[in-house]
Formats: sequence, C-alpha cells, structure tokens
Amino acid sequence: MPERSKSSSVSNLPLILDIDDFKGDFSFDALFGNLVNELLPSFQEEEADTAGGHGLGGTEALPNGHARASSDAAKFAQGDSIPLFPEVDALLSLFKDSCKELIDLRKQVDGKLYNLKKEVSTQDAKHRKTLTELEKGVDGLFDSFARLDSRISSVGQTAAKIGDHLQSADAQRETASQTIELVKYLMEFNSSPGDLMELSPLFSDDSRVAEAASIAQKLRSFAEEDIARAVPSVVGSATASRGLEVAVANLQEYCNELENRLLSRFDAASQRRELSTMSECAKILSQFNRGSSAMQHYVATRPMFIDVEIMNSDTRLVLGDQGSQASPSNVARGLSSLYKEITDTVRKEAATIMAVFPSPNDVMSILVQRVLEQRVTALLDKLLVKPSLVNPPPMEEGGLLLYLRMLAVAYEKTQELARELRAVGCGDLDVEGLTESLFSSHMDEYPEHEQASLGQLYQAKLDELRAENQNVSDSTGTIGRSKGASVASSHQQISVAVVTEFVRWNEEALTRCTLFSSQVIIYPPIRGMLC
Repeated sequence: MPERSKSSSVSNLPLILDIDDFKGDFSFDALFGNLVNELLPSFQEEEADTAGGHGLGGTEALPNGHARASSDAAKFAQGDSIPLFPEVDALLSLFKDSCKELIDLRKQVDGKLYNLKKEVSTQDAKHRKTLTELEKGVDGLFDSFARLDSRISSVGQTAAKIGDHLQSADAQRETASQTIELVKYLMEFNSSPGDLMELSPLFSDDSRVAEAASIAQKLRSFAEEDIARAVPSVVGSATASRGLEVAVANLQEYCNELENRLLSRFDAASQRRELSTMSECAKILSQFNRGSSAMQHYVATRPMFIDVEIMNSDTRLVLGDQGSQASPSNVARGLSSLYKEITDTVRKEAATIMAVFPSPNDVMSILVQRVLEQRVTALLDKLLVKPSLVNPPPMEEGGLLLYLRMLAVAYEKTQELARELRAVGCGDLDVEGLTESLFSSHMDEYPEHEQASLGQLYQAKLDELRAENQNVSDSTGTIGRSKGASVASSHQQISVAVVTEFVRWNEEALTRCTLFSSQVIIYPPIRGMLC
C-alpha cells in the first residue's frame, strides 16, 4: 500500500487498496496498521512537541502519549478548549474511504469469481464431453484388443497344429532315414549263413561297439517284426521271409560274438578293478536282453560262489572238525560269524554294483538270491540231515531232539541273515519268502518230528524210571513196612522232578512252534506258562 503524506487533511488524499493485500497469509492487524500508522505517529509527535513547550514542570506525559497538565497549568489554561484526540476525524474519513474501496474490491472479486465459475463450467462440460468420447474410444480399443487376442489365439493354435505336423513329419523323416540306414546294414547281413566277413567297419571297430550293438538290436527287431508280418502263401513274401531269416540268423551270430567280446572285456576290467570300463561294458551289454547275461555273469564269477576253499571253510566254521559232534550252541556261534561275513561281502559287492551297472537293483536281486540258494543252501544241506521217523537216531546220539534244536538254530539265524540282506539291498526279491523256501522240506514234516521227539523223550524217561524202580524193588524185597514207607516217599519226590522235566520239554517244543509259525495263536494259559 502506498504511503500517505503527513497532513491534517488526510481525507483529501485518495486511499489506495490493492487486491494483492488480501492474498497469501492475510492479517487484519497488519492491514489496519498500514492504514492508521500514517496518522497516529503525527499525533504522537505533536503531543510530544506540546509537552516540550510547556515542560517547565507544568505537564506530565502519559503512557498513551497524552499529556496531563499539572494543577497550576490546568488552572492557567482553564479557559482554552483543546481536543484530546485531534486525529479522530481523519481516521473516520480514512475508514469510510477504506470501506468504500473494500466494497468496490469485493464487487471486483465477485465479478472475477463469477467469470471463473462460468469458465470452469464451460471447461468442465468440455472435459466431460472429452471423457465420454475417450470412454467410447477405450471401449472400442478393448473390443479391438479382444478381437486381436482371439485372432492371436486362433493363429497360435494353428501354429501349434502346424508345429505338431512339422514335428511329426520330421520324426517320420528321421524314422525313414534311420530305416534306410538299417535296410542298408540289413542287406550286409542278408548273405550266406555264417558269412560275416563283408560287414561294414562299424561292426568290427572296437571304439564304436556301443553304436554297433544298438544298430544290431534294431536290425534284429526290424527283421523279426517283418518276418511276423509276412504272408507265407505268397511266393514273393516267402522268398523275402527266407532272406530275412538268414539275416536274423547272421545277426544273432554277430550279437553273440559281440556279447562275448564285451563280456571278455568286462572280465578283464573286473580283474583290474577298472570300474569305468566295467560300467561302459555293462551299459552296452544292457542292450542285449536288458543286460541279464552281464548281470548273471558278474554274479556267477564272484569268488564266494566258485572258490571251493571258501565253501569248505564255511562248513568248518559251523560244524567244526570232522568226526566231532556239533552242539546247537556251537552251531549258533558259527552261523552268526559266517552270516556276518556273508553280509559284509554282499555290502562290498553292493558298492561295486552301484558304480558299474545301470540297473543295480536287478543285480542285487540276483546276487542275494544266489547267496541264499547256493552258499546258504549248501551249508544247510550239510547241517540239517532229516532223520527217519521209522528208525530215529538213538538218544545216545542226541535223538530227534538234536535235529530239532539244530533246525531251530539254523532257521532263526538264517532269518536274521535275510533281514540283514534286506537292509543292504536286494531289489524286488522276496528275500523273506525265499528264506522260508529253504526250510520248506523240513517244515513239511516238522509236526511229526516234534511229536516223535516228545514220544522218544517220554519213552526214554519211562525206561529209565522202570529200571530204577526194578533196582529199588530188588534191593528192598525183605525190608519191613517202615522202610517201604520211606521208599514210597522217595518215589513221590522223583515223580515231581520227572513231571517238571516233562513240562520243560513241552515248553521247548512250543517255543519252536512259535518260531516256525509266521502267525501263531497261542492259548493264553500256555502263553502264561511260556512267559
């Protein structure tokens, strides 16, 4: 706001108010101060001058700028009339002019607001119209995108079908190309029987044995299928079939020769412990009958199956020296040691099998089966000689009870071996079922042997008691009644001991029954007796 000149006639000067004064951080106090500061300072200066002119001790200056006259001065100037606030009129005129200008400014602002509202309304209508058009355009764009997406999906499906057809055609082309190559190789084998001298270098190159084996197997399958489809009634087909039969025979001869070469290489690598070469040969041999020949050959050449000294040491470890009577406890210790050795050997072989063969589980199945059927069976045949029920062995040689005790020990230890072999790994082999089959010939007649053994024990004990009774009768024939009563008491004590022994025999028999029965149900009183 422009400054106003200091004059008593303030109302004659124009009051200038600007709209900018009301913008930003508006303060009424600041606006009011700017209006009155031009008048109030002049009033204060005049009061100060008046106070200075009569200041010989006659007036006092008040805090608000007014001068208070002393009592003498008041009396002296009692006849004069001086206004206390001479600028009031100027301030009133200033305020009136300011109100008028404020009203004018308000009208200007109202006009501008009206114009702005009108302009905003016009622009809002334009924007709404534009937004409506944009929404229609966006909807149309979405429709276009939907049609484009549908078209792309259709094109993609068509492209996928074309790709499938191309892939199928490429596969057919590849199959046709391979068939042409196979036919060329097949023609080489379609010569006179046994004539394999004119074959391609592929079939004689040791560095390409894997490729040759794969092609030979494909040729065999191709020729055998073609022979099966041929119609013998047609002369041309019969001739072609005879030619294919010659090719199949030559292929079989070549495959046998190649398989023998690979097995020889496999054996040589096995002796040198070259696991990489063994693995390579086993992988190639897996193309011949799924590698069964290689697996069977490897298992059959293990020392524990071909070394006679190992078999003899098994017998000595379990049965002891020849001519000595083996006891069940010694047999149990021998079987534990032998079966532990077998388990350790199988575990070592398992590590080699896992590193060499592409199907280690199949090899482990063959190995464990061979262990049970050959090594364990050979030992059991020597250990368990089934006695005759018609002429049982005498009690002096252990009787039937010795055989039954040996059978129980062998069965229990062999079952433990089966569980250990299962833990090591035996593929899909039913090792528990195979172990049961090793004792099938003994289990078939086990009840009869158990009953005959109890009968033999009872008969032997009865014979023993009769002999003792006869001796007692002979020695006490002339003794009186008092001695007879003493002997009767002695016989009663012997009878209790005999009954206890009978119970122990039956308890042992029931224990064996429980061992040999996979699902046994024992009568509760008997279970209590056993426990």
